[in-house]
Amino acid sequence: MYIPGLPSLNPTQFLAGRATQTLPFPLKSPAKTYFYVARNGIYHLMRSLRSNGDEIVLAPDYHHGNEIAAMKAAGMKIRYYPVKKDLDADLDAIAALSDIEPKPRVLYVTHFIGWPQPMNEIETLCREKNLVLVEDCALSFMSELDGKPLGTFGAYAVFCLYKSLPLPNGGVLVANNTTRDACLRVHQCSASSVMAATTELTLAWLRSRNEVLGGILFALKRVTGRILTATRIQRMPVGNTGFDVSAVNVGMSPICHALLARFKYEWIRKTRRRNFTILEDRLHGHIALLEKQLAPGVCPLFFPLLVANKHAAAAALARQGIETVQFWNRGDPESFRRESHAQFLRRHVLEIPIHQDVTPETAEYMAQQILKLGVGLAG
Repeated sequence: MYIPGLPSLNPTQFLAGRATQTLPFPLKSPAKTYFYVARNGIYHLMRSLRSNGDEIVLAPDYHHGNEIAAMKAAGMKIRYYPVKKDLDADLDAIAALSDIEPKPRVLYVTHFIGWPQPMNEIETLCREKNLVLVEDCALSFMSELDGKPLGTFGAYAVFCLYKSLPLPNGGVLVANNTTRDACLRVHQCSASSVMAATTELTLAWLRSRNEVLGGILFALKRVTGRILTATRIQRMPVGNTGFDVSAVNVGMSPICHALLARFKYEWIRKTRRRNFTILEDRLHGHIALLEKQLAPGVCPLFFPLLVANKHAAAAALARQGIETVQFWNRGDPESFRRESHAQFLRRHVLEIPIHQDVTPETAEYMAQQILKLGVGLAG
């Protein structure tokens, strides 16, 4: 058995027609710009918000690192606020940090793995403290709060589409206070970059259905990749850590635009919620779980499994055919506080796939293996 960590691309999607549906936010937003990766949009946004050398962004201490690197490259300074163990932003800390001179200009709020932050309270705080609200929805595409899509509360929002959809690349920057398309000029990425990522997504689909053949083809792809690297053919990665300021004007590839109209979004959302519920029901009471309920409107990106040792747990599950992601092991060193909740999350959260490729039987299998292997953090 092979269960890919991210959604794979069924090759028949290239032949499918446009699905009859209303596209979810932000795909129908009147003021958006598509980028190769979301961090490019963050860079351009922060450049536009910066008016002098002392501009400060309030950002969560629990973060990937790429978004922080993009802000710093744009000339912003970062002041970190704490995130609680349940992934909620510490609003009291944000209020206190907002009053420190020089006062911050931007509040950057991350909706973690599909769960909304308390946006009504955050909107009030931003009005009181005169803060520009930016929503990071990279992990929360298709999630809502009280029937309102995440990304529509702040002045700006950023999305990372390839985390939720089988796309070779794709990030979106949205401006909610204008009805005009953003006028940033972007150019296409190289064909080699698109082909490499698209091939990998398609091979993951094949491997999940025929592990032997898929494994052989994956090995051939790795050899091809080494040859391309040796011949210095440039390819742009998407899942890497870091920020390349020379690539900030690269846009999303045409193949992604074509595929976006063909996915069945409501089915994807329902499938993710179903798979999350199966894992939660099977694991509850046996191991420690994050204190997050699957509220209406939440579209979970993955199941956040708390493990004692991320590397050992990932290796043990991989031997059973379950591909995982060691979620956000590191961040900006300037945010480090030894006993913070962010450090707890970095040490213990392992990403278990619940995406649209996962069947109920597969979800049951993963829960059985997690309990059998004893990789979960004791309650």
